[in-house]
Amino acid sequence: MEDVARKKKIYVIAANGNDPGNSPVDSNSAEPLACPTPGPASIPAQNNTFKLALAALGVVYGDIGTSPLYTVRECFNGPHAIILNEVNLFGVVSLIFWSLTTVVTIKYVGFILRADNRGEGGIFALLGLIVGSNAKLPPQVRTTVVLGAIFGAALLYGDGIITPSISVLSAIEGLEVATETAKPFIVPLTCAVLVGLFLFQKRGTAGIGKVFGPLMILWFLTIGTAGLLEILQAPRILAGLDPRYAWKFFAANHLHGFVVLGSVVLCITGGEALYADLGHFGRRAIQFSWLGLAYPALLLNYFGQCALLLNNPAAAFHPFYGLVPLGLLYPMVALATVATIIASQALISGAFSLTQQAIQLGFCPRIQIVHTSAEVKGQVYIPTVNYALMIACLLLVLSFKESGRLAGAYGLAVTATMSLTSGLYLVAAIRVWRWPLWKALPPVLLFLLFDLSYFGANLFKVFDGGWITLVTAAAITTVFTTWEKGREELKQKLLANRLPLESFLSDVARHRLTRVRGTAVFMTLSPEGVPPTLLHHVKHNHILHEQVVLLTIQSADVPVVTDDLRIRLEGLDQGFYRLTALYGYMETPNVPRIMKLAAGCGLTVEPIQTSFYLGRETLLTTGTSRMMRWRKALFAFMSRNAANPTTFFRIPPNRVVELGAQIKL
Repeated sequence: MEDVARKKKIYVIAANGNDPGNSPVDSNSAEPLACPTPGPASIPAQNNTFKLALAALGVVYGDIGTSPLYTVRECFNGPHAIILNEVNLFGVVSLIFWSLTTVVTIKYVGFILRADNRGEGGIFALLGLIVGSNAKLPPQVRTTVVLGAIFGAALLYGDGIITPSISVLSAIEGLEVATETAKPFIVPLTCAVLVGLFLFQKRGTAGIGKVFGPLMILWFLTIGTAGLLEILQAPRILAGLDPRYAWKFFAANHLHGFVVLGSVVLCITGGEALYADLGHFGRRAIQFSWLGLAYPALLLNYFGQCALLLNNPAAAFHPFYGLVPLGLLYPMVALATVATIIASQALISGAFSLTQQAIQLGFCPRIQIVHTSAEVKGQVYIPTVNYALMIACLLLVLSFKESGRLAGAYGLAVTATMSLTSGLYLVAAIRVWRWPLWKALPPVLLFLLFDLSYFGANLFKVFDGGWITLVTAAAITTVFTTWEKGREELKQKLLANRLPLESFLSDVARHRLTRVRGTAVFMTLSPEGVPPTLLHHVKHNHILHEQVVLLTIQSADVPVVTDDLRIRLEGLDQGFYRLTALYGYMETPNVPRIMKLAAGCGLTVEPIQTSFYLGRETLLTTGTSRMMRWRKALFAFMSRNAANPTTFFRIPPNRVVELGAQIKL
């Protein structure tokens, strides 16, 4: 009986009895025991394509849907404007048409949306798809892929700063078209709208999300109708569908024509949002809403603006509002402002989701995350990110004051991210899906032809303000890579001197330590060895709880881990258990929830008699780590200012004991 009692037991919560596959399991372990499980995480059925398409219109297309406010105007009225004549007009409208068709419709809607990671999209999802697959990447390729994904994500933060600023500013500038007396009020009104938008974030978007879709339908129908009416006045503008006009444009303007691409690219900003929001709406809903309404409405408006300029070149000052009858100008400004707020909301929410993913992937220190909806999955609010974005947006508006000047900074981040997405897609096609080169290379080369051309054209914007996004991306990349490297170095330091668990359990049995009632949960970075907090506790207090749980929370290379694959519970000797919990990169760990799942597998858990032991490390930068000294200092600073683990992991604060230690890096 004693041998049976001492035999290691492993419980795995799995509907099919299989191991989750993210962390190693002893192949000689006992068979998983049956235990009650909560079942898969509750995810609403997504089989109503029309309703999801309506919701997608209010979230996915806000950015790209408001691009007509400034795209054509910047081509003929910006710092790198081209002369307004028929050759250039037909060339620009041809470039806009083929950009929307090739980059958004073919690349993203046709190809990239299929590169989902268990239904989720975005550059971090693509990274997880590559590194989490069975594909064995050479170390240099893996490092390049990870750095590319991190830098692409960092660039999206830059996009999240510029999009609200330029969108709201360009919408309110419509008042200047109606009356010159409104000009002094444009910047203050823009700042007021932005402040209100960011202050509203703490309430969450679940409530107003229901009206976003209908408002964007009204927006697309309005701009499409306005464009169609103008096309009927000058139908010859439809000749711009011929790609030869784009060729004639470059032949006539040479380098200047290439520079104007930096303005044309504004028509596809927001294309990356189609991929990032894949998990919220599904591929079919996004395709349906794009092809059914957004794409044709945008084309009609762009062709309508260029048709207007054929007949009235003086309207180049603001061709979008030139399509609107004077009596409807103020309602149009109001509708445009609402549309730009929706566009800004999508980018702000995207920054929150991106930060949550970065934390779970180990690229970012813990930050306070507030879940704003109990019903809608993924509705999060991050105060630190929110107020940082607000301050950055206000500084941009106050510095640039005009959307035309701000457009000089716009586009560089978007085109760089699109290029990186194309590169990662090629790696996924070859390494994950095992496509032959003849199948994978042609479409990606076509995508890169557009992406790199736009990126090259936007390099001319570096000194016009594009440096802002590059500096922002470089700073965020430095933070992410430093945190990842620092955590790895810290983990190695902690593991180097770890006592094997078997030796510790033998010592516990031999010394017969006093055992007190209740459960002690020791949180540890690694499922191997004895956590330092446990050793410190025994060393100073000379007692143990009758039940000791060693809890490790690990990140999976998938967006969401269902509850039936969430935990692994391993029974050890002397009342010890090793508990491992898996969380996807779009989830926030919840320790009380983990303990409830463990109770379903036979672990006795009394919340009132459970104490949680956490380690608090004081980092010293005088060690022999391979990290540069400035990176050590940065990592130590971030570690000191990371969110309290008690709050982050949702542990009851009155049940927490912290034990400190000094570690030299």
